Amino acid sequence: MTLYPLLFQPNLHPVIWGGSRLCSYKGLSPQDEPIGESWEVSAVPTSTSIISNGPLAGQLLTDVIRQAPAEMLGKAVNEQYHGQMPLLVKFIDAQKDLSIQVHPNDEMAQREHGKMGKSEMWYIIDAKPGSYLYAGFSKSITPEEYKEHIRNNTITDVLARHEVAPGDVFYLPAGRVHAIGAGIFLAEVQQSSDVTYRIYDYNRPGMDGKPRELHTELAAQALDYRVEADYRTSYSDKLNKANLVIDSPYFTIRVTELTSAFHRNLMKYDSFVVCMCLQGDCQVRIRPNAALNANSLALGEGRGEVSPHEITLPHGHSCLIPAAIADYDVVPMTGKTKVLEAFINNLDTSLTGKITRFLHIGA
Repeated sequence: MTLYPLLFQPNLHPVIWGGSRLCSYKGLSPQDEPIGESWEVSAVPTSTSIISNGPLAGQLLTDVIRQAPAEMLGKAVNEQYHGQMPLLVKFIDAQKDLSIQVHPNDEMAQREHGKMGKSEMWYIIDAKPGSYLYAGFSKSITPEEYKEHIRNNTITDVLARHEVAPGDVFYLPAGRVHAIGAGIFLAEVQQSSDVTYRIYDYNRPGMDGKPRELHTELAAQALDYRVEADYRTSYSDKLNKANLVIDSPYFTIRVTELTSAFHRNLMKYDSFVVCMCLQGDCQVRIRPNAALNANSLALGEGRGEVSPHEITLPHGHSCLIPAAIADYDVVPMTGKTKVLEAFINNLDTSLTGKITRFLHIGA
């Protein structure tokens, strides 16, 4: 099987709080319904990504992973996640406030639903002046007090509210209460799970006109009631450098703003890479040695076509780079580009490394 950077068909999700920015951001035709999410790379069974380029076009991402799990995911990722894609990557457009919610950890999600837990991160791409989100509690409360706030419609009184600007990052481990506010446009990387406990939804109807279900009791069990000093993630933001943003047990995130060709060799991490183009079109070019080592050099298959190992990644789109060929160059096409990379860090297995990643300390 030929391995190359995979692009995907549009996977848009209409929701009550969505807007109209995603289609224009991605260069797609406008939709009549409010679009809140673009699932860029998904192996969730209800909405799996479909490949749009190269010899594998038209195939489900899950089917391709099944054919070559170690080469696609990485040997370590394949073993840890039993051949399952562990991440779900999205763009989100919040024209209205999202519900206040929480996600269970792996243990609770497996016990209650037979699924993976859900830790996630947000990278703010754009935000209207005064836009804010909720992340974490502003004061310590008990599970009983939490339920009382739900009954009284006062839960927002005890949430930490954060005004945001482009470039802000929030890490949301499973158990942390959160909600995206109106006017925010962001990139989200999360564990591949669709388990969400809705805590409060402003008493509004859903797309079907009926009140959306709340999950008060399950949320009470999932919530982490601890109060943190700072919920915002600090990171270095240097030009032409792969800036480490998050290094957690579930995913590593790097963001790079480029003005010239930039080499990325991530083979040592033994992981697939999801590359999201946040700004400015770019090309992703697999290094020839990486393609040869994966026995996947197919230069147009005799038809004079461009090699599938060199793709154009437009602004607002994402690609998945298989682990076996994760040695590549990112080349700006419009003077400057910004990309977000998400992968699993299998490199540092020492006790110190594990502790550092558990605490999400940059290095």
